[in-house]
Amino acid sequence: MILAIADALPSADITEVRAGLATATFVDGKTTAGWSAKLVKANLQAVDSPELQRLRHLVQTRLFDHAVFALATRPKTILGPLFSRYEPGHEYGPHVDDAVMGGVRTDVSFTLFLSAPESYDGGELVLDSPAGAEAFKLDAGNIIAYPSATLHHVAPVTRGQRLAAVGWVRSYIRHAAQRELLFELETARRRLFEREGKTPEGDLLAKCAANLLRMWCQD
Repeated sequence: MILAIADALPSADITEVRAGLATATFVDGKTTAGWSAKLVKANLQAVDSPELQRLRHLVQTRLFDHAVFALATRPKTILGPLFSRYEPGHEYGPHVDDAVMGGVRTDVSFTLFLSAPESYDGGELVLDSPAGAEAFKLDAGNIIAYPSATLHHVAPVTRGQRLAAVGWVRSYIRHAAQRELLFELETARRRLFEREGKTPEGDLLAKCAANLLRMWCQD
C-alpha cells in the first residue's frame, strides 16, 4: 500500500525542524548509502548531533501518535529519520532500501516533505508500482509511506532546495497485504461507529479486526 498522509507534522514543528537544519552540518549523502546505492545517490545528509537527535525524537513522537500513520504502518520501531538536502543537480537514482538497518528489519519506508513544493523544481519521489511509476511532491508536513521493498528514486532538482526526512518502520505486521487489509477494515469499522454508534455489526467487525491482528502480529 502506498499512502499519502496530510499534516503528519504541524506547521510549528516544520518551522522548528527547518530552523534546526539551517544550522546543521551536511555531508555527502553517499556516507549513509549501501554499496550499490552509492553509485546513484547525489544529495547531502545532516550530520548527527544532539540537536538532530532532538528533532529526530520529535518526528518519531509525532508519527507514533498520528492515528492514520499508526493504523497504516503498525509501528513497533521507527528508524531515523535521516535529514537530507537536495540542491540543483542532486538526485537519487533507482534503488531499494536495505532490508535490515542496524539489526532491525525495514517493512515500511516513508518520506516526510519539509520544503514547500513551490520552492523548488524537480525532486519528486517516484515509486514503481504495477500500474507504472507514480510521482509525489507533497506539501511540507505531509508524508508518503510505502513498502520498503519498492523500487524508487528522487528526480533531479533543477531549482531551489528540497529538504526531506526519510525513515523506516519495523512493523508488528510484516506483510504489506496484511497491513493494508487491517488498515481498510479498521477504517471501515471506525466510520461505521461514527455514523451509527455501537452496533452488533460493528462489534463483529471489531472481533474480526482484533483476531486478524492477533493472528498476524509479530511482537
